[in-house]
Amino acid sequence: MSRRTDGAPGAGADGGPTGRAPGRRSAPRRAGGPPLTGPQRFLLGGSFLITLGSFAVLPYMSVLLHQRLGLGLGTVGVVLAVASLIQFAGGVVAGPVTGRIGLRRAMLLALGLRTAGFAAFVPGLTSPVLAVGALLLVSAGAALYLPANKAYLVEGASEERRPRLLSASSSAFNAGMALGPPAAAPLVLGSPGVLFSCVTVLFALVGAGHALLPASAADRPAGRSSGGSSAAPAAGRAPESGAPRPGPSPFVATVLSVYAFMFFQHYLALYAVPRTSAAFYGAVLAGYAALLVVAQPLLAERVAALGYPAALRWGFGAMAAGMAAIGAGGHAGIAVGGALLCLGEIVLFLKNDLEALARSSAAAASVFGRQRLAAGIGAFASGVVGGQLYGAAESAGSARGFWAAVCLQCLLVPVFLLRRRRTARDPEGSRAGAGQEVRDTP
Repeated sequence: MSRRTDGAPGAGADGGPTGRAPGRRSAPRRAGGPPLTGPQRFLLGGSFLITLGSFAVLPYMSVLLHQRLGLGLGTVGVVLAVASLIQFAGGVVAGPVTGRIGLRRAMLLALGLRTAGFAAFVPGLTSPVLAVGALLLVSAGAALYLPANKAYLVEGASEERRPRLLSASSSAFNAGMALGPPAAAPLVLGSPGVLFSCVTVLFALVGAGHALLPASAADRPAGRSSGGSSAAPAAGRAPESGAPRPGPSPFVATVLSVYAFMFFQHYLALYAVPRTSAAFYGAVLAGYAALLVVAQPLLAERVAALGYPAALRWGFGAMAAGMAAIGAGGHAGIAVGGALLCLGEIVLFLKNDLEALARSSAAAASVFGRQRLAAGIGAFASGVVGGQLYGAAESAGSARGFWAAVCLQCLLVPVFLLRRRRTARDPEGSRAGAGQEVRDTP
C-alpha cells in the first residue's frame, strides 16, 4: 500500500478559484513544481524502510506459524484473515485518532505498536500465543500508520502536487515490498530470532526519526487550524476543491478495483508456477515491482488529468486485457499480463484516492482510512470468491476459464459503475425538467 490532484473544477494551486469552466481539466504540469521538503523526503525514505522491514517477515508468516510453531493450516488461515482485516478495516480509526492526537503522534503510536509487535516475535518464536498476539499488534500499527503517513505527506499541499507526492509514496512502499522478501530469505528459517531483532531495531530507529519531524504542521490535531486562522488548512486536511463532484463513488470503485486486482495477486502463483517455473514467477513479480516503482511517478500527472469515468475505463480495461493475456498462457502471456495489470493498478489505485480526496472535506487521514477499509472489503471478497472460482475452473479441467471469468468481470465493472452514475443523474434531470415546466406554465 498505499496514495492528490485531479484537476478539480473550481480549485487552483492554492485551493482558490481558477476561472475554469466546470468539468474542464488542465493539462498535466511537467516541471516547475516546488521541490520536496525535508520532512517529505524523510517520510518517503521511511516508507521504504518500513515496508522493507515488514515484508522481510510478513510474507513468511504462514511458514513460521505452521512449520515452526505447529499451528494447523486452518488455524493459520484464520489468524492471517483476522490480521488482514485489522490491517485494512482498522484504517477507519485513523481519522478519529489523528483528530485527537495529531498526525505525528499518530504515526509515533503506530510505529510504537509495530516495534513492540516485532520485538514480541523474538520470544514468540516458541509460543503460538505470543506470536499471534505479536502479529495482531503489527497489524494494528499498520492500520493506523498508513493513513496518518499519507495525510502528513499531503498536508497543506495543493491539488496539483498531490499526484506527485502520492505516487512517490506508492513507489517507496512498493520498492520495500519488492526487496524485503529476498533480503530476509537467508535468515527467515535458519535464524528467525536474528531477523526479528534486526527488524525491531529498524522500526525503533525509524520511529525515532519520526519524533524529529516538525511539530508546526503535524502536532496540530486534524480539523483545528493553526493560530485560529481560517486561511491555513487544518493539519491532515486536504485543500478544499470548492465544487461538488458527481460521479461514481470512489469508495465503491476502490472496493471493486481491489477485488479485481487480488485475483491476480492471490492466484497467479497457482497458475504460473506449474506452467513455467518458480524462478520465472519470481522474475515476473520482481519485474512487476520494478515497473510499478518507475512508472507510477512518471504517469501520475497524466492519471490525475484523466476524467474519473475515463480512468475507470482505462484502468479496468488494462486489467481485463492483462487477465486475458495470462489466460492465454505461456511465458510471454504471463509476462505481458503482469505488465498490463501493473498499468491498471497505477491508474485505478491512484485515481481512486485522488478522487476520494477531492470530493471530501474531511481530514485527509479519515479519507485514507475509508479507502483502506474499501481495500479490505475488496480483498476479502476476492479471497472468498476467487477460491471457489479457481476450484471450479480446475475441477472443470481448465484453469484458463478462471482468467476468462475474471476478465469478464473487469469488463463489466466500469459498465456497472458508470451506469450507476447515469441512474443517479437521471432523477435530478427529471426534477429539473419538471421544475422548468412549472416555471414555463402561464
